[in-house]
Amino acid sequence: MTARIRVDPIACSGHGLCAELLPERIELDEWGYPIVDGEPIPPDLLAHAREAAAACPKLALRLTAERRA
Repeated sequence: MTARIRVDPIACSGHGLCAELLPERIELDEWGYPIVDGEPIPPDLLAHAREAAAACPKLALRLTAERRA
């Protein structure tokens, strides 16, 4: 299984907490909204990715699991 982080741009209100908790995969644009790189989350960052998704005040950040092909 591969985990990826996704953001719902409609739900997001640009708090920026996700970028503070997972700077390895999320950066903020000039308005403070997250830009997610879309790369798979490595095992050593998985706990941080879960924390970032759980801490999102608008629940706009999701951690998804995908089967490897």
